[in-house]
Amino acid sequence: MVKIGIMICDRNRTCTGNKCFKSIIDRDGAFAEYEENEPIEVVGWMACGGCPGERLESAPADMKKFGAEVIHLASCYLAGYPICPYLEDHKNYIEKVVGLRIKVGTHPMPRNYLNTHDHIGDWKRDGAAKWLTEVTRDTGGADKYDSTNPNFLKK
Repeated sequence: MVKIGIMICDRNRTCTGNKCFKSIIDRDGAFAEYEENEPIEVVGWMACGGCPGERLESAPADMKKFGAEVIHLASCYLAGYPICPYLEDHKNYIEKVVGLRIKVGTHPMPRNYLNTHDHIGDWKRDGAAKWLTEVTRDTGGADKYDSTNPNFLKK
C-alpha cells in the first residue's frame, strides 16, 4: 500500500476532489505509475493556503505524521492561468525540509485546458513542459476529464 497526500492550489480551495479521486481509482494521470493491485490510501487533502503557500510549513508535515510517503501537487497547480508561480518552491520545500517525495499532477489535464493553454501560450511562456508529462500523456484521459465534454467521466 502506498500512502499519499494531495495538495491543491488555494485558487481551488473549495474543490470536491472528484477528478483527483477518480484518477486514483482508475489509475489515470499521475496515478498510472501505481500498480492496479497496489492500494492507495489518501492520508490528507489540503489547499496550500494561498500564495506563497501559507500552509506549506505545517500541512505536509502533518500528512507525513499520518504516514504519507509522497505528496501529489494536484493538477490544478498547472491548470490555472497562470500556473502556480510557487510550484518549484513548494516541491523543493516539501522534499528538502519535510522529506517527502513530490509528484506534480493528479488527474489527466482536461482537453479544454490543453486547448486553452495552447491557445494563449502561457505553458510555453512559463516553462510548464517539465511538469506536464504525467498529466498530458494520455489523450483519452484528456477527453475523459474534460467537464465540457458531453461524455464527461462516462465509461
